[in-house]
Amino acid sequence: MADGRIPPGPRNTLLVGNLLRYMRDPLGFLTRCAREYGDVVRLRAPCRTFYLLSHPDHIEHVLRSGHRGFIKWKPLRDTGRLFGSGLLTSEGDFWRRQRRLATPAFQGKQVQSYADVMVGQTLRLIESWRAGETRTVSDDMVRLTLAILTKTLFDVDPDESDAMGPVLAGVLDYFGNPANSLLLPRWLPTPSALRFRRAVRSLDEMIARMIEERRAHPTAGQELLSQLLHAEDEDGQRMTDRQLRDELVTLAFAGHKTTAAALTYCFYLLTQSPEADARLAAEVRDVLGDRPPTAADVPNLPFAECVVKEALRLYPPSWGIGREALGDEEIGGYAVPRGTQLVLVQWVVQRDPRWFDQPDAFRPQRWQNDLESRLPRCAYFPFGDGPRVCIGARFAMLETVLALATAVRRYRLELVPGQKFRLVPSITLWPRPGIRMVVCERGRASGLRASEVAPGKHGRGKASAGE
Repeated sequence: MADGRIPPGPRNTLLVGNLLRYMRDPLGFLTRCAREYGDVVRLRAPCRTFYLLSHPDHIEHVLRSGHRGFIKWKPLRDTGRLFGSGLLTSEGDFWRRQRRLATPAFQGKQVQSYADVMVGQTLRLIESWRAGETRTVSDDMVRLTLAILTKTLFDVDPDESDAMGPVLAGVLDYFGNPANSLLLPRWLPTPSALRFRRAVRSLDEMIARMIEERRAHPTAGQELLSQLLHAEDEDGQRMTDRQLRDELVTLAFAGHKTTAAALTYCFYLLTQSPEADARLAAEVRDVLGDRPPTAADVPNLPFAECVVKEALRLYPPSWGIGREALGDEEIGGYAVPRGTQLVLVQWVVQRDPRWFDQPDAFRPQRWQNDLESRLPRCAYFPFGDGPRVCIGARFAMLETVLALATAVRRYRLELVPGQKFRLVPSITLWPRPGIRMVVCERGRASGLRASEVAPGKHGRGKASAGE
């Protein structure tokens, strides 16, 4: 290990460290620290030391080459009441077993089989839009991804899943306050903690009923619940009800609001660039004509994929990853004592001028000619990296590209002038109070209805946050 060198960092106060400055402007504070103090920055919170890492080589070591020396960081492990031993929080042999059981649901043709649900639910959403009206598009994207989620996870129709939305929102609201995850003990009976516990109990009851019903009436369904019920490891063992619950909750949170955020930022950024919006609309029109997209169309929509990649770079829904050092380490020439909490922030790295020209500009075309392969590994890591890279990354990309192409065929959106929103980095990077846009019909829209899309077989669940 390095000879005791401690990384530089901002001044901190005795009791709260840097927490108050962080809470005032989390993303701005972390960005300033990285730019001012370098690639390894020491930060303090009550009873904890954090190292902010912002060089791709250091991040690659933690997530990939040296991943066995690190576990999930303590703030995430403290969410056991919510995620239990799901893929997001479990470690070691148990995590490897669960990952092997879940992986087949997110590969190749299995992922492509979800396309009809994604497109059909998007068409149902935009049928409710009217030219000239103002929509809170961020809320619409939450409804859309929840409809896709409940269909692919549980084979539940959107009309039957209305109760799940408020429950998921109630849980996520708890993490919207950084004090709840970094300062206040989870056992403290604060009003927000009590609401959180009630929401988790409601979610547990919903999922328990679904598991019980599916065990009582087993089917060969394509939704993830059925697939996990029948999945067996090499010893022929299947998941217990508790293991099923933990994986389903993990997938519900990892793949719900994150994808909604990605779509919201895609539409927001397109309102800021008429040229990119027109180019995307032309590509969609040339490839699709008057029909909805399919999974087979995605390779022929390269600019749509560029738009999604650029949105994930500028506004990564999963905006940071945390790890804890299992033993004494050395990173960047600095000593990393056992137990140090490491923070790897996509928002900071993916806006670094060392890796991206005009890093704050929305330039989808930068991703042409395979930019990703020319970047340092982990200069761009919206889904994480290494063995714990997001299991549902393919699903999330497919869903976002198809939903974007489906909506762009018929509508363009204009940002309502004068509105203000702030970015809240909790489990997901989310705009509050939301982003409002005016719906404008495109000149060559076909007006195809959702009923004209074959429903196909129901897909399975998704996750778009790195493990």
